Amino acid sequence: MSVYNQQLDLFRRSAAIALVVVALAGAGCDNIPKNATHSSIPDASIRKGKELAARYCQSCHLLPDPSLLNAASWEKGVLPAMAPRLGIFTHNGQYYASAKNDPDLSRNFYPSKPVITAEEWQSIIDYYSAVSPDSLQASVAPTAVHSNLPLFETRSPANRAGVPITTFVQFDTLDGRTSIFTGDMNSRRVYRYNAQLQPVDSLTSLSPVVQIDRHAGGLLACNIGVMNPNNGHYGTLTSVIAPVNGPMTADTSVRIYGLSRPVQVTAADFNKDGITDYLVCEFGHMEGELSWMEGKGHHQFTKHVLRPLPGAIKAYIRDVNKDGLPDIWVLFAQGDEGIFLFTNKGNGAFDQDQKLRFPPVYGSSGFELVDFNGDGFEDILYTCGDNADYSAVLKPYHGLYLYLNDGHNQFTKAFFYPMFGCYKAIAADFDGDGDKDIAAISFFADYLRHPEQSFIYLDNRGEMHFEPWTIPGTDAGRWLSMDAGDINRDGKTDLILGNFSMAPSAIPAAAKWQQGPPFLLLLNTGKKP
Repeated sequence: MSVYNQQLDLFRRSAAIALVVVALAGAGCDNIPKNATHSSIPDASIRKGKELAARYCQSCHLLPDPSLLNAASWEKGVLPAMAPRLGIFTHNGQYYASAKNDPDLSRNFYPSKPVITAEEWQSIIDYYSAVSPDSLQASVAPTAVHSNLPLFETRSPANRAGVPITTFVQFDTLDGRTSIFTGDMNSRRVYRYNAQLQPVDSLTSLSPVVQIDRHAGGLLACNIGVMNPNNGHYGTLTSVIAPVNGPMTADTSVRIYGLSRPVQVTAADFNKDGITDYLVCEFGHMEGELSWMEGKGHHQFTKHVLRPLPGAIKAYIRDVNKDGLPDIWVLFAQGDEGIFLFTNKGNGAFDQDQKLRFPPVYGSSGFELVDFNGDGFEDILYTCGDNADYSAVLKPYHGLYLYLNDGHNQFTKAFFYPMFGCYKAIAADFDGDGDKDIAAISFFADYLRHPEQSFIYLDNRGEMHFEPWTIPGTDAGRWLSMDAGDINRDGKTDLILGNFSMAPSAIPAAAKWQQGPPFLLLLNTGKKP
């Protein structure tokens, strides 16, 4: 069986409870701690559920502690969603929704018959119900967040036509440009703004654009297809011509169809044949994959799958071992969450090594490669905060994590900052004092109590001590995207935040976001806090 099929078979067999099975670290079988709500559940059923959990899932992903989710999230959200993957579609009169009749699934995703008995499934339910807490503890920042950060001035475009649903923001300062690209979900248009935040051009896309790759051959737009979770293969990659002093136009010379919710495309020459290839992160839903499109000339491509599992969300291309071949760092954010290194062995072959693993409830949202401590080796700045899942509660382990590289691509956690719903972090010397600071956004912040903390700036004070700041006005949007660049070419790093204003109706701030700007420019003043 090929590596591709081995991975796929493992996913289909053991991903049944890959997002739900937990191990009770350090708990003995004779003294099972229970929460007050489920104190009457028999110990024997709990022990049985724990054994079943370990039997089915420990080879599939990092097993999180039960305390990472509250009991209600397990019972009403995660377990009912995962049961069909075990071949269980009804239990005790409860119907479990599934995608077994979804025509967009390319294979039979569910077992033809239940993998476990109804009694065993009930033991798993009892296990999660009894040993998980009734509620999660609140996260506590090490230092109070200061307001009125003087380092940035907030600016926004004057035009605010329609509800802002910005799918991406991106500085374009190459080739003498001082532009900003943004995407809009409803209009399916890519907009270009000048340095004065005036719209100067736009282009209709096949579907919402979520990223643009700029390379020697020009611009390649990543069209996600359908934004909401789905199993369709509606995503595309399309070329865009964007001259400095002319309008953007679509270029049909490169057009790749049939992708599963692609979220990033990056140009490279993986086989060193002089023809541009593309790395594609197909996030997908129940299906997805990381693949590279081998350029064959004359705008023809052959697809090579590196990992046939969903969740590829962010990738970087580096020559890690200095052999002249481009290697790949990539974050997967579904099931077996973690950061992988794919080492290029030549002739289209890659070795796979998982460098960091995260519990499948973390909601990995992004990472950045940056030499944070100046030792010549790139470190990892990782964020988790996706809360659009089956456990939409504020999670104290959401936030940003810094992992330092020992020089051999082994990583140790050096810093954590709690931030509900953290979606992206960028490290740079924003204040010009010679060290790396961190800017971070949240898409699932604690909007009821601390909406201003949807943007946090961490001022580096040395020895892994950071002072947190926020800026008045940054609660005007719901920030899904962020980019860094120098829009006015003054040598200082600016930021841009993209407002994806769609939100659950229960959040009062939704109306404010929908009346807010499509993006917010944070112009660097150089005034150190």
